[in-house]
Amino acid sequence: MFENQLTIAVDFDGTIVDDDYPRIGKPKMFAFDTLKMLQQKHHKLILWTYRHGKRLDEAVEFCRENGIEFHTVNKSFPEEVFDQSQSSRKIHADVFIDDRNFGGFPGWGKIFQEIEGNGQQLEMLQKQNQKRGIMSLFKKRKKK
Repeated sequence: MFENQLTIAVDFDGTIVDDDYPRIGKPKMFAFDTLKMLQQKHHKLILWTYRHGKRLDEAVEFCRENGIEFHTVNKSFPEEVFDQSQSSRKIHADVFIDDRNFGGFPGWGKIFQEIEGNGQQLEMLQKQNQKRGIMSLFKKRKKK
């Protein structure tokens, strides 16, 4: 579907695993299978999580034990050094997968389908975002 690989930022608690912070919850159904398939399709995965320090290390190791090695963790590219006086915490990604998305978490099957399978909706949104700004989403539509 996509000509190029995507950079996909993925949350941990509530997305890869059930939310049981500060503990690590049970893996979400198909989470690791889907992430592995996305990596096999050459997409870059970034772990983008609230966790830090020891809790972050535990999450990274848990993912590694389940076969996922992230391109980066909490940064846009491996060489990035975060300095809050120089840049914002927002990272560069094509897609963000998070349990706190508007509308909730759709499930890993739906996510994979949108990214790799029958993803016309994702492609359509991508084209719309290139043509217009976010405020156009709030304009009233004319009734037919």
